[in-house]
Amino acid sequence: MTTTKTIANLGVAWEQTFGYAQAVQVKDTIYISGQSSHDGDGKMVAPATLDAQGRPVDFEPMEAQIRQSYKNAKKLLSEFGATLDDVVEETLFVLDVASAFAAGSKVRKEMYGTDTPSVASNLIGVSALAFPEQIVEITFRAVLDATVA
Repeated sequence: MTTTKTIANLGVAWEQTFGYAQAVQVKDTIYISGQSSHDGDGKMVAPATLDAQGRPVDFEPMEAQIRQSYKNAKKLLSEFGATLDDVVEETLFVLDVASAFAAGSKVRKEMYGTDTPSVASNLIGVSALAFPEQIVEITFRAVLDATVA
């Protein structure tokens, strides 16, 4: 028996190049692939400035990158009739934990509309992400009410 999947994409080039879906719904659960801070054309929003070795010189764009990543997730969730209110878990993969903690705590409260979002959250420091100018990537899992799914 094959699992029924519904997918959604944002139309950026790397979906086809890498070969994946931005979001997949199975039954009442929506799994959102790691979201970066790209716009609708696939151009990085608030790219980090890189040094001669191709590494970020600082993490000042963290807040803007986190905010855009949430905007992309919201767009994908809407494809399934869902919102951030349906998110039960998120994982932030970041190049600098301290700056992500500071920026993320502000942006998360803004995006979820509350000081204490009802979302399990993970903040994981990593050594690299998909694009050199990228300093954060966020995955999401949402669960729809049985009457919506």
